[in-house]
Amino acid sequence: MENFELKDTRSGFGQGLLELGHENPDVIGLCADLTGSLKMDAFEKQFPERFIQVGIAEANMMGIAAGLTIGGKIPFTGTFANFSTGRVYDQIRQSIAYSKKNVKICASHAGITLGEDGATHQILEDIGLMKMLPGMVVINTCDFNQTKAATKKIAEYYGPVYLRFGRPKVPNFTDPNKEFEIGKGIQLRTGNDLSLFATGHMVWESLKACDNLQKEGISIDLINIPTIKPLDKEIILDSVNKTKLVVTAEEHQKLGGLGGSVSQLLSEEMPTFIEMVAVEDSFGESGKPNELLKKYKLDSKSIENACKRALEKK
Repeated sequence: MENFELKDTRSGFGQGLLELGHENPDVIGLCADLTGSLKMDAFEKQFPERFIQVGIAEANMMGIAAGLTIGGKIPFTGTFANFSTGRVYDQIRQSIAYSKKNVKICASHAGITLGEDGATHQILEDIGLMKMLPGMVVINTCDFNQTKAATKKIAEYYGPVYLRFGRPKVPNFTDPNKEFEIGKGIQLRTGNDLSLFATGHMVWESLKACDNLQKEGISIDLINIPTIKPLDKEIILDSVNKTKLVVTAEEHQKLGGLGGSVSQLLSEEMPTFIEMVAVEDSFGESGKPNELLKKYKLDSKSIENACKRALEKK
């Protein structure tokens, strides 16, 4: 595979928000004492009158954001994924989702690749929490370019959005000029033996797995699913109709994530065997991101093994 520049997805969010600041005067930034970590500092510096530092008061941040929409503003809230969802679920449910407010909930440091901060910060349940809220769009991006594009696109969409991204630097491999399409999957590899649906940081791991499997004569239909909700049913069903076999890969609990959404779709439309690469009902722990991916069986080798297990069922 090519040697791509390593960039963190949170910086993609920061760059996208900064560009939005120049393009749309209604965009407002709010942060809960993590401006540097969320890469919102450039926006704060250039648009101080449109930036609110709420401090460690995430619940208040969601309420303020909901109120700002009444005046036609487009608020982007920023904090760690754990504090963006679990800590403020009631406020999101009542003030944003139920009230159908145009708030963009932007969450960094998601998943186990948060690393050294450990289990208390490594939320692995957030996709499930957010996708169950009526009307909530859920997006999980894979690299800097896609995160930047998604950040800019959700400003155009009217309604609540959960945008999930991460801390570590990862290969920046997607087309920088590709416009993000909410609810659309992206074909990355074409094959006939198995359909592999991946999201977030697992997309790069899946690309590596596909290349290794290709050397063994196994052709994978790899599709990046950046929007968990609404799910791109068409691209999934078209792929599975061809391969008759499915593996999903995500940096999230097996329960409630991408695998569950794909499984539900297939059970209704096209019953198919599915193998899920995800966290198996456990919390994380402190460690280096790559070491944690390996231990929790989320690395490229684990995806390869899952594909081989699935192929044994074919």
